[in-house]
Amino acid sequence: MLTETLIKIFKRDLNKLKLEINAYNTEKHLWLVPEGISNSAGNLCLHLVGNLNHFIGATLGETGYVRKRDLEFSLKDVSKIEMIKQIDDTIVMIETVLSKITASDLQKEYRRNPFEDFMTTEYFLVHLTTHLAYHLGQINYHRRLLDK
Repeated sequence: MLTETLIKIFKRDLNKLKLEINAYNTEKHLWLVPEGISNSAGNLCLHLVGNLNHFIGATLGETGYVRKRDLEFSLKDVSKIEMIKQIDDTIVMIETVLSKITASDLQKEYRRNPFEDFMTTEYFLVHLTTHLAYHLGQINYHRRLLDK
C-alpha cells in the first residue's frame, strides 16, 4: 500500500536530514543567512519538523501537536543535538500515524484551508514528501556553500 512507501520515503529523507545537520563542521554555520538566501539550514530543519508534525501528526494522527510556525523561522541557535532529537521524534510519529492510515483514508478529502481546491489525503501526503525533498536539497546546498 502507498503508506508503506511513504513511510520509507519519509524515513529515508529524514535520516538524510540528520546526516546533513550533522555534516556541518561549525554549528553556527547552520544559522547563516547571507544576502540572497531566505532561510538558514537550521530554520529549514525546524520548519520541516513543524510541518510534518502539524500536517501528519496533529491533523491525521490527532497527536495534540501545536504548531508555532513563526518560531520555525525565528528561533536561532537550536543545538544540533536538539534538532536531531526532533527529527528522530518526527520519524517515530510518521511511522505510528501512517501505519494506521487505510486505503479509504487516503481517498478522503484533505483541505489545509477552506479556500483551496479539493485534494485527497493521498495527494497531500505525496506533496509533503516533495516538500521535504525540496528543503532537504536547499539544506545540502546551503551546507556545501557556507560551511567551509
